[in-house]
Amino acid sequence: MSPAAPIPSANPVPPRHIGIIMDGNGRWAAAKGLPRLEGHRRGAERLIEIIDACIDGGISTLTVFAFSAENWKRPLEEVSGLFKLGEWILRAHLARLEKRNVRLHVIGDITALPDFVRSPLEDVIRSSKDNTAFNLVVALNYGARQEIVAAARSLAADVASGKLQAEAVDWAAVEARLQTAGLPDPDLIIRTSGEFRLSNFLLLQSAYAEIVFASVFWPDFDKAQLQLALAEYAKRERRFGMTGAQVQTPAQVQTPAQA
Repeated sequence: MSPAAPIPSANPVPPRHIGIIMDGNGRWAAAKGLPRLEGHRRGAERLIEIIDACIDGGISTLTVFAFSAENWKRPLEEVSGLFKLGEWILRAHLARLEKRNVRLHVIGDITALPDFVRSPLEDVIRSSKDNTAFNLVVALNYGARQEIVAAARSLAADVASGKLQAEAVDWAAVEARLQTAGLPDPDLIIRTSGEFRLSNFLLLQSAYAEIVFASVFWPDFDKAQLQLALAEYAKRERRFGMTGAQVQTPAQVQTPAQA
């Protein structure tokens, strides 16, 4: 059998930052006649596998949507079970993440989380702050619209107090007030379960991200599925407002000042 043809690559540079909307745990469980929380448990186990795959693949940052600001609307039993599962993940895999030199970041309002989850989260954030190999960003009680509102309020307060001139408000000023400040924007957003929406996830940061929608539920999104998403990303031509010809011959691109 002849070897498989190489995947055409318009974009040979791998993504630095991947964001994943981990969707479909409950439907995965329902399809197998299992409780919804079992789907979430299997999804948590899958996350550990994908973290390892990202580190091994040279990706520097992974942001995962674990619990949205809207997920409080779910049944109380499921919400409580999710928090208990999160606490278990921390205890079960903390040493592994530390060994791999992973730094944990959390975006979202964690003040509303139960203390048995919030306290160990804060401990790991502090203890991992000097780790440099990989950034794991967990979105908990997070919503992009809420994040944008908070940034707008911060800007308005600084303008009102005279710390900042209104004319000085630019993207850099906004970006500095987002919860992801200091991290690269995502290059690739992956959503599992066959849904085609961003669901209030990193709306500003993903302005130029490539988006891949995977048909499988999150517990079935294994390393092979990740490779398929990366292969699709490699075929995308990232133009950032330029033409394809300009992207392919960057030496010929002129800035407005040069033109």
